[in-house]
Amino acid sequence: MTVPEPQRLDLPRTPPLVLRGRTFDASSPAVMGIVNRTPDSFFAGNRHADLDSAKRALEDAVEGGADIVDVGGVRAGQEGEQVSAAEEIDRVVPFLAHARETYPDVVLSLDTWRSDVAAEAGRYGVDLVNDTWQGHDPELVSVAARIGAGVVCSHTGGLPPRTDPVKVTYGPDPLDVVRDVLRTLAQGAARALAAGIPRERILVDPTLDFGKTTTHSLEVLRHTSEVAALGYPVLQALSRKDFIGESLGLEADQRLEGTLAATAVAAWLGATVFRAHDVRATRRAVDMVAVIRGDKAPIRAVRGI
Repeated sequence: MTVPEPQRLDLPRTPPLVLRGRTFDASSPAVMGIVNRTPDSFFAGNRHADLDSAKRALEDAVEGGADIVDVGGVRAGQEGEQVSAAEEIDRVVPFLAHARETYPDVVLSLDTWRSDVAAEAGRYGVDLVNDTWQGHDPELVSVAARIGAGVVCSHTGGLPPRTDPVKVTYGPDPLDVVRDVLRTLAQGAARALAAGIPRERILVDPTLDFGKTTTHSLEVLRHTSEVAALGYPVLQALSRKDFIGESLGLEADQRLEGTLAATAVAAWLGATVFRAHDVRATRRAVDMVAVIRGDKAPIRAVRGI
């Protein structure tokens, strides 16, 4: 019997992300805890319209191992109330002020597509602008540069904010959606560079569910390594999303295990930043993948010695 010679793994790796003096890469993946300052988030477990509730969620996220805390003031989908820019500012700014005073070393991220919201939030030490809607506001990237923040470049298939996908198609080839994601993310990152944002502060996010069917999201997830090959840190925002729910036939409150499985696959394929409702579980999952990949040493390795 012929036994194959084992080969060293050639796994995808991206350049580091550097925010607030902290470096995140394959050996030190980042968990981005979610705090939704909304009464109508799709996941009932993360509705923190009350500021005191949001403060407790912040504390839980940091204690659970979050490196980044991402706060949003508007539900992503089209259901729920309409929120003006002024109301969005009223929701996120008091939280950001408290978070920066309480946890000066935690990286703070703002989930918004509005440049005026980002400009106001910049006064409170925002480190990252999470633009989930593919540069819908063309001034947002310039504002991010001006306030010294990094930016997340996303892919939504060109849909405007708070638009749920309906009859979305990218072409007859199943890989057409991957091609569109790669092209759009490369263009977004180029705009961020041109606006003056340093390369190490630019994240690319294939943005599963947004502008995509479940089939599209699964195809893009399988090709995370191609997203990593663009040469920027990769954010995967997988937590309890509909593509997981439809894959397993589960509602949002039952999608943790599916989320962790998708997270492990994305981490293996080169993603290094993970937006998560379930911080502690995600922290353990991505650290374990980093150890299996050989990017991170075990905390203890004494068995059999």
